Amino acid sequence: MYTADDEKHLYKQAKSLIERSNDKNFEQEIQQLREVINYADWKYYVQDEPVLSDFEYDTLFKKLKHLEDSYPELVTSDSPTQRVAKGISEKFPPVSHLVPMLSLDNTYNAEDLRDWDRRCKELAETEEIEYCVEPKYDGAGISLIYEDGKLTRGATRGDGVMGEEITINIKQIKAIPLSAAFTKKHVEQIEIRGEVVIHKKVFDAFNKQRVADGLAPLANPRNAASGTLRILDPTEVRKRGLTAILYHISYYTLGKGAQRPKELETHYDAIQWLYQLGFPSPAKEMRVYNKIDDVIEHCHAFEKRRDELPFEVDGLVIKVNHFNLQDRMGQTTHHPRWAVAFKFKARQATSVLRKVEFQVGRTGAVTPVAKIDPVPIGGVTVSSISLFNEDVVREKDLHIGDTVLVERAGDVIPYIVKPLTELRTGEEKKIHFPTHCPVCGELLEKAQDEAAWRCININCPVQVVERMMHFASKDAMDIRNLGEANVNKFYELGILKSIPDIYHLDWDKIQALEGFGEKSVTKLQQAIENSKQQPLNRVIYGLGIRYVGEATAKTLASAVGHIRELYDWDVEKLCTLDDVGPKVAASVSHFFKAHENRHIIDLLEKEGLNLANVHKEHKQHSGPLEAKTFLFTGTLNQLKRSEAEKMVEDKGGSILGGVSSKLSYLVVGEDAGSKLEKAKKLGTVTILTEQEFLDMINKAG
Repeated sequence: MYTADDEKHLYKQAKSLIERSNDKNFEQEIQQLREVINYADWKYYVQDEPVLSDFEYDTLFKKLKHLEDSYPELVTSDSPTQRVAKGISEKFPPVSHLVPMLSLDNTYNAEDLRDWDRRCKELAETEEIEYCVEPKYDGAGISLIYEDGKLTRGATRGDGVMGEEITINIKQIKAIPLSAAFTKKHVEQIEIRGEVVIHKKVFDAFNKQRVADGLAPLANPRNAASGTLRILDPTEVRKRGLTAILYHISYYTLGKGAQRPKELETHYDAIQWLYQLGFPSPAKEMRVYNKIDDVIEHCHAFEKRRDELPFEVDGLVIKVNHFNLQDRMGQTTHHPRWAVAFKFKARQATSVLRKVEFQVGRTGAVTPVAKIDPVPIGGVTVSSISLFNEDVVREKDLHIGDTVLVERAGDVIPYIVKPLTELRTGEEKKIHFPTHCPVCGELLEKAQDEAAWRCININCPVQVVERMMHFASKDAMDIRNLGEANVNKFYELGILKSIPDIYHLDWDKIQALEGFGEKSVTKLQQAIENSKQQPLNRVIYGLGIRYVGEATAKTLASAVGHIRELYDWDVEKLCTLDDVGPKVAASVSHFFKAHENRHIIDLLEKEGLNLANVHKEHKQHSGPLEAKTFLFTGTLNQLKRSEAEKMVEDKGGSILGGVSSKLSYLVVGEDAGSKLEKAKKLGTVTILTEQEFLDMINKAG
């Protein structure tokens, strides 16, 4: 898509646009901004080689949005800003594919492939066929239509003849170009097929969050991609991190008198062309062979390295490369005769559910864990599988003694797909969920809007130990040598009873323990001492606040100068932060209001831990709004709440967590709540509209 010279030029142009604006030619600047943003998207989502920081990208995007808002007549359908959804769809209308999206015939061994090769040669009436081989991605099928170079429709596969029109959701996938230079080859309309997929790391993180929320994880990336595409709220689709692989041109029309371009003579050339135009495609993984034995050799070699790919693949697709031969061979009502899938070994197996154990986590959630006869799946022997909560057990109708179907896709948590009820003998037994904590004996409780039963005894031994292990974990305080075994041992011996105890361990007792020589003790002491310098976001994550993962911890840390500022943040203010919803906000607010949690924070600070956001504390606070305090309420139309607060802080002002006599200005958006009424009653607070606030910021320089 871009030459080396193009990339150098666009990178320099991006840096230049960040630093200055073109006051004379807004139309030219809008075009330049679109070019560099599209280039940055291509590098990030297709090449996996980001060239701009998040801040730089956001700066360029905001500039473009501001200019397009100022000059709406210059907005085009393929502008990067037009990916942003304007609302929630009520439903997805059915649409017809230009060409039916057929299934593929499957093969599972070399003999099947040789038999298919024989049939291909008979149908093509030739002994020489060139085959193109590419990965078979495990995702959700889509069909895209471009007219005059612009994306006009995206649809699901549906039944192969009719799909659902999901254009607005397709536009949330930044890897898919909104426009491409098809018209340079005189292509007026083109239909492209592909697969929406999720990167393994993204899928793994998504499932971990579902488990943390007490929900069952999705069985595989295909289900996650398919389900996400049909979410009615496109803003939620945008958050899921979908990408796509485009692997087939199913239909196209050329301008009057135009000849078919060379790029559309073979499948290999067509997909390489798509890649050059900026589409994510399997171009780098495609291979062309003249002999079926070479194809077979490639299939076996590729299967061994399938886990090295960033996306799940469940096989390889072999296609007759030349389109003229494809046309000659034709298709059945089910599948094209010129393509076949070589399927890899299944990552499913059956086993017997022998018993269910109930485990207590650090938040008190009681998780049923299935113990099955050990079975190898995808190179791993599985004997223990989380069932997540009572609802999952009931919905799947699982019984002790059931033969169950187990799935494991890549590095995903093993998952019981279903019981094989047809194999039941009548000896199976129902699974009974406990009414009391299996560890401390306290009565379990279940919130009305939750699936998990919980032990609410904060001193439940398992919860205490789990919290300490989480605090010391790699992604939190990274205290090496203080893993599960040592935390359990120290707790049992009374050396370690709470998180603050980590920082004043009885080293004489520890040195007397078997396996703790001078070297290992010194390493542990150094790791504990080093953890005191960990940034605030790791401390917040380490405290184990329910629903707060690493990303949310960073969001919370970046919003304050010291952790104690969060004591005064209410749910409404917390919800103004990016990706913090009411459920997370309520959990954070509850945590920091609890006396016992504040006591732990006090003890950690006395031990010398870093509880301040150093970057924020050292920020220059002098400016035209120095000594002025602000609070925002309601929905702002022109700014995000976080953007508005940053404007205040950049000019020396500060943000308060609630209405009080210390508040200088209350900035009111739409649907303002109780804060507005309280400010009016107080009588000392100046109330500003969003526009009045922006005028104040502009006057401040």
